[in-house]
Amino acid sequence: MRIHKEGHKIILVSFLILLGIGFLINGYFPFADNKILCSILYAILFILFLFVVRFFRSPFRILEKDSNAIYAPADGTIVVMETVENKYFDENRIQLSIFMSPMNVHVNFHPISGEVVESDYYQGCRKIASLPKASELNEHSCVVIEDNKKRRILVKQIAGAMARRIVCYAEKGDKVEQGDELGIIKFGSRVDVLLPIDARINVELYQKVTAKKTVLAYFE
Repeated sequence: MRIHKEGHKIILVSFLILLGIGFLINGYFPFADNKILCSILYAILFILFLFVVRFFRSPFRILEKDSNAIYAPADGTIVVMETVENKYFDENRIQLSIFMSPMNVHVNFHPISGEVVESDYYQGCRKIASLPKASELNEHSCVVIEDNKKRRILVKQIAGAMARRIVCYAEKGDKVEQGDELGIIKFGSRVDVLLPIDARINVELYQKVTAKKTVLAYFE
């Protein structure tokens, strides 16, 4: 287990803020002499700090590469499974949406190997990420990957109501490997994957999935 580099600054700032609040409780809190109450407040501050640290955890996982498998790019729960239209494709696509709660690992990974043929970022609002309309209205990034057999998928990182920033490392023209890090979304979010209409789906609605471990679907 390691802490993702995107979390280093936030963790440091959070530590300093919570430490400052701790000093205020100790010196200026009206009931500073109440040791039990102060201990409870210190415990709450400590739990909040652990939550921030835990959010940026990046576990080490081994992926078994399979050119026909499309792995989950994120930890979470499948909340959408439907056929949709999308401007990046001339045909309908199967959309699988993975909702990540604040307790999930928020690092994202490439589901397949190939070349990044599109990489775009869109500003937007911050609706609850599990809502269907969040896919288009919220802040999001879109990455289209084409493998060596010209098969394409789209991975969309979507900010949630609590999200502060989407980080996407993929740039157009990049060569990526299945399981490589795609980026991270900070504090509550969702990832959509758009698959070919003939893909063989390997998951069910509301199923829990794990990045680099759960196969969402197989190419036909």
